[in-house]
Amino acid sequence: MEQLKNYLVVCDMDNTLLTAKEGIPACNLAAIRLFMAMGGRFTVATGRPPESIRAALQGLELSCPAIACGGSVLYDLHANEAVDQHFLNQESAVQAIEEAMAAFPDLGVEIMVEEGRPYVVRANQYTTAHMKDEKMGCVLCPLEQVPANWAKVVFAAHPAALFKVQQYFADKSYPGLQFVSTNFIYFEIMPEQVSKASALKELCRRELIPMEHTIVIGDYFNDLELMTAAGYSVAVGNAPPEVQNAADQVVARCTDGGVGEYLYALVKKQEGK
Repeated sequence: MEQLKNYLVVCDMDNTLLTAKEGIPACNLAAIRLFMAMGGRFTVATGRPPESIRAALQGLELSCPAIACGGSVLYDLHANEAVDQHFLNQESAVQAIEEAMAAFPDLGVEIMVEEGRPYVVRANQYTTAHMKDEKMGCVLCPLEQVPANWAKVVFAAHPAALFKVQQYFADKSYPGLQFVSTNFIYFEIMPEQVSKASALKELCRRELIPMEHTIVIGDYFNDLELMTAAGYSVAVGNAPPEVQNAADQVVARCTDGGVGEYLYALVKKQEGK
């Protein structure tokens, strides 16, 4: 392996780097700091907005902009600014939201505006838990009062109810939109052709990093495209079998410090050269 400084590790957050309830395992934090002290570069790729990323990182400084809002936003936490953003076709998004709210009266609806400020159009227990777990302040307001420039929309509900929402949209299409399952309780609307993978390619272009020098660590189906795009892919042990089978390597579960396990191994390999 070449020197660590030539590599960028991109890590999913929820259920990969951390859990919402327990935060980042201490071994993961220690390993990331050691990896970066040895010259390696580290950032995150997540559906979370920047405000939530910053709160969850517990003071950890990233080496380069974070991939936020599922890839709609590249955000420099140090400079506190977005360096690249993509927005939904708002007319199409409004149509999809109105149809969903009419068909599913208990469906929670969140809209991430600009760099990821959350507006809750319809609250339920899942949107309330989402705001609490990810430490996000939010604005409750009607759909027509949400400001322009939407990064993404989040539908939140019980898994069985959300499955019906996914089925409802399975044979529908809206200009400029794509629908993505990001968690068993979240189903999202993203700008067409925007993803964590597309954001990684843009990040690598900006940072002058060859794609083959990227390492992605993930846990869920929405990480698969990102893992495929990267030079090397790692799945944590709590990932579904399909995600583990798609990865180049499988490490320990999130709560057992799988991310730290992998980074320590990279450092040891470097020290052994």
